[in-house]
Amino acid sequence: MTLSFKRLLPLSLLALAACGAKQPPATDDAPPEVGVVALHASDVAVHTELSGRTAAYRVSEVRPQVNGIVRKRLFEEGGMVRAGQVLYEIEPGPFEAAHEQAQAALATSQASIASLRAKAERFGELVKANAVSRQEHEEAQAALVQAQAGVKAAQAAVKAARINLDFTRITAPIAGRIGRSAVTEGALVAPGQSLALATIQRLDPIYVDVVQSSLELTKLKRRFISGDMAPASTQVSLRMEDGHPYPHAGTLKFSEVGVDTATGSVTLRAEFPNPQGLLLPGMYVRAQVGSGVERQAILAPQRGVARNEKGEPTALVVGAGDKVELRALEVRSTEGEHWVVTQGLRDGDRLVVDGLQRAQPGAKVKPVPVSTASASSAAAPSPAD
Repeated sequence: MTLSFKRLLPLSLLALAACGAKQPPATDDAPPEVGVVALHASDVAVHTELSGRTAAYRVSEVRPQVNGIVRKRLFEEGGMVRAGQVLYEIEPGPFEAAHEQAQAALATSQASIASLRAKAERFGELVKANAVSRQEHEEAQAALVQAQAGVKAAQAAVKAARINLDFTRITAPIAGRIGRSAVTEGALVAPGQSLALATIQRLDPIYVDVVQSSLELTKLKRRFISGDMAPASTQVSLRMEDGHPYPHAGTLKFSEVGVDTATGSVTLRAEFPNPQGLLLPGMYVRAQVGSGVERQAILAPQRGVARNEKGEPTALVVGAGDKVELRALEVRSTEGEHWVVTQGLRDGDRLVVDGLQRAQPGAKVKPVPVSTASASSAAAPSPAD
């Protein structure tokens, strides 16, 4: 028993010594990981979002050209009409009578021509033989010329009567969609009246008129002149008033040559196809208009760009020795989920897009490449970051 105790005593003392000894604290000097995207400079097409409204491609007001009572309306309100289609009929009776009267007057004038021409020819022979006086010969010639002029006047009267008779059938001047009728059968109409009978609008294609600040337009022109930007394409995209994109692309047609003194803006007009009739005149829309091509610009994911206390854009970049650098940026506009950066970032820079809380300026980090698709995601960084 004593022997066993003597053997166990040194072991117990060693165990107590081991328990009493302090273990050194564990240390982890590994730098934090951050997600980075390698940036590349390239020519970037820059777009400007402008607000505007739609306008009909062609508009025509249907108006009467003669006085009369409307006898028939020959179209469906809100329907499509073709050019030349009869829309209204005015009572034609008085105009038919006037046309027939003009034709009778023409026939009378034409009947007198034959006898007057024969008389003038006969007097021409007689005056040579001194059988009639020269005055009688001249009077016969004048009577013939007067009768010929009367025939032309009668022909013009027939033509005018025919035109007025045709005006009793009011036709569509253009093809398009016709609105509601302002008159019904039995209404008295007259040329020059202020109220149009109906309005026709051609909606396919359709115009979109947007406004741009003259100051912004001047800046763009200066950059074109200096060569910093190249002209953009004339293609325009559209977002409807409910926020949904319009399925068809349009074409920029022209810009006004003058500035609106009340708003200081210039109107741009684009043309869009409208086969489904989704766009109606007067709708509010937002158009993406090409401003130009930014030469050697940087597309930086929006999630990698922040704002300082002054509201200026900034970004964290992993520089030499994998140390974090804070950069002040100059941004031009947005393109999708990217900022178009013109100053502050260079080709080849590694932009921090994940783990921004762990990346402190001047600190060393472990950069981990992130795919462009992941960096462009609109999702916010996870709380773990």
